[in-house]
Amino acid sequence: MARQRQRLDPDFEIAIDDLSHDGRGVGRREGKAVFVAGALPGERVRARQTAKNRHFDEAAAFEVLQASPDRVEPEHWFEPIRDAQWGYRRKGRLSVRWVDKKAKALVGFREQDPRFVADLSECHTVIPAIGTRLPALSALVGSLDGRRTIPQIEFIAGDGVLDGGTPREGGVLALVFRHLEPLSAGDRDKLADFAKREAVAVFLQPGGLDTVAPLWPEDVDLHFDLSVQDVGAEQGVRLAFRPLDFIQVNAGLNAKMIARAIDLLALNPGERVLDLFCGLGNFTLPNARFFAADLAKDLSGEPWMRDGFDRLLIDPPRAGAAEVLAQLPLENIPRIVYVSCHPGSLARDAGFLVRERGYTLLGAGVMDMFPHTAHVESIAVFERC
Repeated sequence: MARQRQRLDPDFEIAIDDLSHDGRGVGRREGKAVFVAGALPGERVRARQTAKNRHFDEAAAFEVLQASPDRVEPEHWFEPIRDAQWGYRRKGRLSVRWVDKKAKALVGFREQDPRFVADLSECHTVIPAIGTRLPALSALVGSLDGRRTIPQIEFIAGDGVLDGGTPREGGVLALVFRHLEPLSAGDRDKLADFAKREAVAVFLQPGGLDTVAPLWPEDVDLHFDLSVQDVGAEQGVRLAFRPLDFIQVNAGLNAKMIARAIDLLALNPGERVLDLFCGLGNFTLPNARFFAADLAKDLSGEPWMRDGFDRLLIDPPRAGAAEVLAQLPLENIPRIVYVSCHPGSLARDAGFLVRERGYTLLGAGVMDMFPHTAHVESIAVFERC
């Protein structure tokens, strides 16, 4: 016999006397315990029953009739930032593997089991300039004498031009071929011919980052432009980069992210901003001064630590910014804008800023930098109480 659904009682009023381990208010109704989501001890609320059990009931508050002195207004959530859902990734690393059984070079991303490279004919999350060229890259690598010695191809796209030529729609695509053994003269010729035929820039990387060198053409203008609207200034910004430099992978979303960060800084004329983990200067205007330092180490001797700042903009890696926040003289910085690629480290650092340094979280939001993945970019703004 099918189990009959229990009838839920209509809406009711209840006084909340306690708090459960999972943050729900606890009250009693006709002697029976009721766990009420969204209610605090000392409150009287109107609630709607959501579940009926033998020893207790469950409900959710929809109106607070008498508020607890501990109740605070929730922090402001910013409208999510979105951009193109497909063809957005302008930087990435393609894995390469020659498979004897298939007599084919697989060029693409790794499968859920990282030992295997997915056999792709096209990829829709990367920019079309690379996503539609996977079969051509597979055929190219498969034709090389050194096909077994190439483990990866990195790609990056910018707004520049090839060899002093005229700008092309979609800008410049640069490919960096990592090779574990020296390439033959014939292989180098094949790679150069591919670059000329496809109008892409090809670099070779025989070792570490400092070994990357152009194969064809010799002169590659790699940069991306940020418009006046992006940076909120009287003139736009042009940021040059090298083939393996870090840039935000989603150009359209990046421009919107910059605009939001600058808006949240709420700058007045003449105020100074300390931009940490700035990389190429993605958020920084053209008149910025740059310093190089390891932000995970002792910063007491750094000259910029002695300067006064009116705002702090921080965009750390996934590990967050615990070390640098603990060292900064934050007492005279009234506002902090924190951009994060890892919600966990942002939550940890937010706790430190609020509990240890006297800030209030004014608002936070998400930015869909990586559509169709589990990753998300976040932004939060803190202000001194």
